[in-house]
Amino acid sequence: MSLISYDDFSKVQICVGTIIEAAEHDTLKKPSIVLTIDFGEKIGIKKSSAQLQANYDSSKLLNKQIAAVINFPPKQIGKFMSEVLVLGFPDENNEPILVTPDFKIKNGGKLF
Repeated sequence: MSLISYDDFSKVQICVGTIIEAAEHDTLKKPSIVLTIDFGEKIGIKKSSAQLQANYDSSKLLNKQIAAVINFPPKQIGKFMSEVLVLGFPDENNEPILVTPDFKIKNGGKLF
């Protein structure tokens, strides 16, 4: 494990947002769910693609709050441009479990 400074960590903007749309996207090599996430007035609405089907049904993701890195450059994933990196931890099968707050947070709230 390599150590980083607090200044390095503070450069990564991890914010909470609410999923307002979730749709299966099966045209990629690895099927995924395209998420449209509302990060509030200052950040706006962003899209991301995440391989979540093992643990999530797209219809049950609506209105779920999740954490994402919002200041990485956009990444091309097949024909889709992902604007944020949705965060998760691996389950026992190495499939993602989304990072979510226990309580309702104002969209755009930054992790500290």
